[in-house]
Amino acid sequence: MCFDLDSAPPVPHIAGAAVSHEDLVLAAADGNRFAAFLALPEEQPKAGVVMLPDVRGLYRFYEELALRFAERGYAALALDYFGRTAGTAKRDDDFEYMPHVDETTDDGVQADTRAAVEHLRGLGVASVFTAGFCFGGRASWVAAASGHGLAGAIGFYGSPTRERGGPSVVQRAAQIEAPILALQAGADQNITADDNAALDRALAEAGVEHEVVTYDGAPHSFFDRKQEEYAEASDDAWQRTLEFVDRHS
Repeated sequence: MCFDLDSAPPVPHIAGAAVSHEDLVLAAADGNRFAAFLALPEEQPKAGVVMLPDVRGLYRFYEELALRFAERGYAALALDYFGRTAGTAKRDDDFEYMPHVDETTDDGVQADTRAAVEHLRGLGVASVFTAGFCFGGRASWVAAASGHGLAGAIGFYGSPTRERGGPSVVQRAAQIEAPILALQAGADQNITADDNAALDRALAEAGVEHEVVTYDGAPHSFFDRKQEEYAEASDDAWQRTLEFVDRHS
């Protein structure tokens, strides 16, 4: 599990910001129907962000983070991974997500990501990014190698070397077609300094514009309002995310 059920994004609410939001059911090209949450600013969005959650799929942490993006002028669409195996209904806190995670494949996740990207483009959003966390961090970087025409791909504590559902990000580096931002946890128990170095090296060798940032001492899932001792790392990661999107839009 990446976040506790009572975790929340460490991003302040902007009082008075005019945003709208809605629950959606989107359809991928393979016929899969999956749940999503869309948040929009009142004005034309500066850019769009497809948000790829952690292993639990779509839940309130990502809905709240989508609203924080929208308050800052971006369209944000958070998707769920488990339409093929768990349907599109809202789930309670007791949802047993790991059997569904084990059924995911890169092909399925990327089919859904493409549908989300196309939905944002249908709203008139020209520059679309992915931003993912843990399982979704890896998926975000894989998205940059999957022909979606992304403007960039951001991953928080994603694994560069894990082969869950398809080849690793390092193995696919030569296929990546967009700038990469990796925001990694220095004290991650499962993603090592060697893994992060391998990502940096593979992207450099492939000629991919990228930045790999490691927050010394920060644990996996440090981007959490509850993790007050890592607030500085969270603030920096959020600012880097916004600057990355603005720079590449």
